[in-house]
Amino acid sequence: MRGWVLILVLVLLGGCGGADGPVIDLSERIDDRELQVMAPQAEDDVIRVGFELRASPQEDARQYLPFLHYLAAATGQRFSLRFTPSGVSLDRELAQGRVQLALMGAVGYIKTHRDSGAIILARGLNREGRDKYRSFIVVTPESPLRQLDELRGHRLAFGSRDSTQGHLIPRIMLARIGLGLQDLAGYAYTGSHQACANAVLAGRFDACGMQDTMARDMAKAGLLRVLARSREYPSSGVVASAGLDAGLRERIREALLAFDPEADYMGDFYHWERTEMPRGFTRASDADYAELRRWVRRLGLLPAMEGRE
Repeated sequence: MRGWVLILVLVLLGGCGGADGPVIDLSERIDDRELQVMAPQAEDDVIRVGFELRASPQEDARQYLPFLHYLAAATGQRFSLRFTPSGVSLDRELAQGRVQLALMGAVGYIKTHRDSGAIILARGLNREGRDKYRSFIVVTPESPLRQLDELRGHRLAFGSRDSTQGHLIPRIMLARIGLGLQDLAGYAYTGSHQACANAVLAGRFDACGMQDTMARDMAKAGLLRVLARSREYPSSGVVASAGLDAGLRERIREALLAFDPEADYMGDFYHWERTEMPRGFTRASDADYAELRRWVRRLGLLPAMEGRE
């Protein structure tokens, strides 16, 4: 069955986001030979799956490949993992049909739902079995910053511009206390949660807005300190293109809901506990993202799309 999962390496790994500077890995390194192309090209009946960069292309791929093995076994369908090229957003990949499934957060879903009618199939369950997550703003352990409002006049790093936990929710946190980007000494989009943390560790930025699971792990390791945590928001999920066959879409949804990573599959998984769905999935609907959609509009993150919904 593992042969049913194809890897499409369509760009060099170095072009899959990230940032310059020292990299601190929280897990074992994957051998690049494990990312070899297993077929020269995708066949028409292969479902291409995209993902938002969380750590590094190698580490993320190693986490998601066993998950695609599970989906192949559960649905009888073939799947391939597609890397999103640098400078290209995952929501556009989905809207334009380059991928048919995407593991993505609220920002990407809101964009592609409005652009192309993409459908949310399921949302992830966190380590406590809840379909919620938070963003953390972190600093180095020795940072003099002690409260969120002290970020005024300091440098803040984000993950990807389209990241929910790495950009949207940290912006909401700032907005709730009356701070905007204009109140910072500087800010930048580093491309991933790991790159965001690295930017703080390297001293290029004073703080970073990032994903809760990775932030907790790095704080526990003594690498970073949590300055502030957001309220809970709906978790990331699996999104299907509107053009995907409805019957197949439902088979995939049922496979997601039946997925139990703590049962028979955990032995084959690579640090699945570090993903945004460590306890599997639950049902999801477009209404789940109503509040975040309002914030996306308020913060002007979708100005070119106004009036299309």
